[in-house]
Amino acid sequence: QVQLVESGGGLVQAGGSLRLSCAASGSILSVTNMGWYRQAPGKQRDLVATITGGGTTRYSDSVKGRFTISRDNAKNTVYLEMNSLKPEDTAVYYCKAFALGRTVPWTDYWGQGTQVTVSS
Repeated sequence: QVQLVESGGGLVQAGGSLRLSCAASGSILSVTNMGWYRQAPGKQRDLVATITGGGTTRYSDSVKGRFTISRDNAKNTVYLEMNSLKPEDTAVYYCKAFALGRTVPWTDYWGQGTQVTVSS
């Protein structure tokens, strides 16, 4: 079984910064694509940024130039550095990882979510 544990959310003023972390743990053999998604109240869950095992990144247009995704493959951890935050960035942020477990085939896993609130 694979678990994803997120941390780093909180309350910040507009223009501020936050850094999210997500660590994958458990019976892991390999992790490839990792990413961050977010869901605001009453809205669908949307992609924020993804990163492959080789480090190729992709961002939604709404966060390009402000957010940076990175990963530490040795720690099976993905990060999201968020700068110049806006009130519209307020959402629950979810981590996702595509992982191979010792007894489970390649599967998408989700974290429990971490709240990010940006005040104006």
